[in-house]
Amino acid sequence: MGSVGAKEVPVLLSPEGLRIDGRQLNELRPIRIQVGALHNADGSAFVEWGANKVMAAVYGPREVHPRHLQQNNKAVIQCKYNMAAFAVDERKRPGLDRRSQEISKVIGEAFESVVFAEEYPRTSIDIYIEVLQANAGTRCAGLVAASMALADAGIPMVDLLPAVAVGKIAGKIALDLKKEEDNFGDADLPMALVPQSGRLVLLQMEGHMTEDELSQSLELGVQGCREIYEKMKQALRERYATGPIGGSA
Repeated sequence: MGSVGAKEVPVLLSPEGLRIDGRQLNELRPIRIQVGALHNADGSAFVEWGANKVMAAVYGPREVHPRHLQQNNKAVIQCKYNMAAFAVDERKRPGLDRRSQEISKVIGEAFESVVFAEEYPRTSIDIYIEVLQANAGTRCAGLVAASMALADAGIPMVDLLPAVAVGKIAGKIALDLKKEEDNFGDADLPMALVPQSGRLVLLQMEGHMTEDELSQSLELGVQGCREIYEKMKQALRERYATGPIGGSA
């Protein structure tokens, strides 16, 4: 390990091309999705993604609060992303901070482009995302959990919405960064797309990439999203194979 000031910088890529946790550059962390985790929500999902643990709950369509946000021609989609104070090793002040507000906004906007909100005018569809344990990529994990919770609530959508982050570590493009890679890497590119059309509905970047690296990152991210999409569909099949609608998916 090298050091920068008082911080130890881990070796992010071995001479054999393996990452700090033994993964290949194009390999996702393990993902487990449980649909219908909460009984008092209209729809819910719990996602374990690497060391991330994220719960999402959906309520609605229901009356809009505050009332002045009501729209006559469609539902209002309200998203609240929150990281619990105990979710990270470092001390975090409880409640919504600027980062949580920004992530809430971009996730809400992503779902506005896929939910058939015009089916429910003058109502609100409320999405709550709670990060219980964090290890990089929480906005993507939260988006996947929220997408599953919306499906569980029966909210009509164009499609499920998989998401993943791609980054640059040790000069190489890597899929699904974990905490050390996110902290000490060169760039981070979270994205979400509609699988059937390939349309990106969320794309952000921190750091620097060349044009070729960005193109490679987008291609790898699309592949990762499609892999996650299959896991999302399988989780819904497992939920409803013996669930309330009966039959096999």
